[in-house]
Amino acid sequence: MADDLRDDPRTAEAGAGHEVIRLWPDGPPRTIPNVPPESTFQGLAGTSVGTTMLRNVSEATLTVFTPAPGAANGDGVIVCPGGGWRILAWEHEGLDVAKWFAARGYTAFLLKYRVRGSAPDAAAFAASMVAEGAMLAQPLTAAKAPRALTDLVRDEAVFYAREIAADDGRRALQLVRERAGDWSVKPDRIGLIGFSAGAFLVTDVAMDPQGAPPAFLVPIYGGETRGRPVPADAPPLFTVIAHDDRYLFHMVEGLYSDWSMADRSAELHIFARGAHGFGMVRQGLPSDRWIDLLGAWLADKGFG
Repeated sequence: MADDLRDDPRTAEAGAGHEVIRLWPDGPPRTIPNVPPESTFQGLAGTSVGTTMLRNVSEATLTVFTPAPGAANGDGVIVCPGGGWRILAWEHEGLDVAKWFAARGYTAFLLKYRVRGSAPDAAAFAASMVAEGAMLAQPLTAAKAPRALTDLVRDEAVFYAREIAADDGRRALQLVRERAGDWSVKPDRIGLIGFSAGAFLVTDVAMDPQGAPPAFLVPIYGGETRGRPVPADAPPLFTVIAHDDRYLFHMVEGLYSDWSMADRSAELHIFARGAHGFGMVRQGLPSDRWIDLLGAWLADKGFG
């Protein structure tokens, strides 16, 4: 059973007055070992520089963003930020997205899922983040671009963290459905949106929800089926990638193709530029319009 978490300094970035719910108040079925205390930091480079991030998350929670009184449309969405299962891009892939949905009548649930531990020393951690960002920014020919996460990652700790994140995602969907009446949300109208690692999370949940499928699926610059059959009742999919996001664009193309070949509704937008991890950051590029395209797609599907 979940319970409320209030006045916890670790949740301050979500904003005062929002309900925060522990996913596993009695402890999760499995854990990620050796995770230091949770902390916040500012993005160090790339499109997310200066935005708020979280690391060393060991307790999964949902933060609830409700629409203005009288504006609720009965639809819900669980928001899953990215961060390579190592950090959470809490602001531009989390808070800003949840607020966008709430402003349009959705009840948004921001998922803080568990991630791998990182070095407690801030300088050592910063150096590792800069090195990782530089690797992702390197030019890569289309022929050499990864087509699956296993082409890019060899660390078993990453794959285990991916499984834990999916556990948290499934529990979040179950919990929101169980308590849907508390927020005047319809249990069969709860969708998922995720970014980067969060996109893999929401796709993993949709591929094996262990219950009814989510109402809609929005993996942004990430996600894969891993060659498994797409479920016959898989939700409609909307996905976005920048062509210069060289390490992930083939994976997203493959995700769209798998959904389409299974005769499930799917929409893909590829922008020439945008890089990886843009989220709600405005770069003065056509990729800034992805959220508007999403809004139009949701309306076309009867949401909002």
